[in-house]
Amino acid sequence: MSNHFISPDSKVIAVDFDGTIVEHAYPGIGKEMLFAFATLKALQAKGHKLILWTYRHGDLLQEAVEYCKKNGVEFYAVNRNFPEEEVSEKVARKLNADIFIDDRNIGGFRGWSEVWQMLHPDGGDFFHVVVNPDAHNNYKKEEVSFFKRFLGRK
Repeated sequence: MSNHFISPDSKVIAVDFDGTIVEHAYPGIGKEMLFAFATLKALQAKGHKLILWTYRHGDLLQEAVEYCKKNGVEFYAVNRNFPEEEVSEKVARKLNADIFIDDRNIGGFRGWSEVWQMLHPDGGDFFHVVVNPDAHNNYKKEEVSFFKRFLGRK
């Protein structure tokens, strides 16, 4: 279970595994989709609760959970609304999530950079927030005094 800060603006986000976090290779585990884990970690850092919502079950589900954990993502819950939820076959299953990220959406999976932009349109440049959050440390803006700017000198 993830112990990330949950802000009032946070969302519960259900994320599929095959075809979304990794390429399709079921029952195996495919190659990571570009920026999947970086984006998931950034979403958690922004306070969102992530639920792994997948067809996988049993050992195949455990393999997927461990794969994600090995890549730095631990989900709030797995195939349930909250970690302690008791799942019964007598009750219809409907996940109570604000957003579903899945390759089977209408239009298919559009990629993790687009997911980030849809969820955080004013939340920063995808490259600097997700791909390379330390990039701003490598860029040093030279301070130019008012007089140098006024005289056209740098």
